[in-house]
Amino acid sequence: MRFLILLLFLPLKGITQLSFETIKMSKSVEETSGLEIFGNYLITHNDSGDKPKLYIINQEGEKIMEIELNQLKNKDWEDIAADSENYYIADTGNNYGTRENLKVYILDKDFFLQGKISIRYQSQTTFSRELKNKYDAEALAVVGDHLVLFSKNRKTLKSEIYSFPKVAGDYVLTPKAVIDSDALITAADYYNDKDLIALTGYNFQGDQFFYTIRNFVKNGYDKIKLERYLIPIKPAQIEGVKIIDEDEFWISSESEDNGKPRLFRFKLKPD
Repeated sequence: MRFLILLLFLPLKGITQLSFETIKMSKSVEETSGLEIFGNYLITHNDSGDKPKLYIINQEGEKIMEIELNQLKNKDWEDIAADSENYYIADTGNNYGTRENLKVYILDKDFFLQGKISIRYQSQTTFSRELKNKYDAEALAVVGDHLVLFSKNRKTLKSEIYSFPKVAGDYVLTPKAVIDSDALITAADYYNDKDLIALTGYNFQGDQFFYTIRNFVKNGYDKIKLERYLIPIKPAQIEGVKIIDEDEFWISSESEDNGKPRLFRFKLKPD
């Protein structure tokens, strides 16, 4: 079911008009935690608690099929990214900083496992339970021949950016940059044609945010310009984003208050 409304995003500067469409999704993806494209459809998945499954949904939010990946484990899947050859599933959720088995699965376009990327944070020396830790990450994007991971830092509400090759192996991560998101970053996507990063996040008050970083590769890690917008939707927990074009995006939210998960399509209209 679709609802079309006009809302306002509140960026750090000025006001941007927003054309906004809300679509209820199948309850199978109550904890939708990533978005990618599959032909004319979208792919999403749940995070911890579900089997290792991908869900194909149409643009009306209806489930078309489930793909169970028995050769994988879903410890805490948090995002999915893709290039022309592969899908990359980020099993990088680490709410309490205790995990020592963080990984990214590499699947081909027929969803067969091609390899695994194991990661660890260079600065992490202990794995004791800590609620406000900086070793959780839920946002993954493909940028050229690398994967870029954005942290969900509960200590600072900033986000460390990590980059590592998109080939199987073991990698020790150190931050390339830190962005002042003032929120917990939950999803990422990269649009190569426009050199554009899109992010989503939320704060401890339940406010939802959308971010863009334009000229991400061109400007480099030392000249990141983060644009931040308030998403005027509550209750919600937005954890998936997919760029349609330079100013149009899909985002998805987990079910909240016993409601259905939702898919949103919106278009930024700068003044």
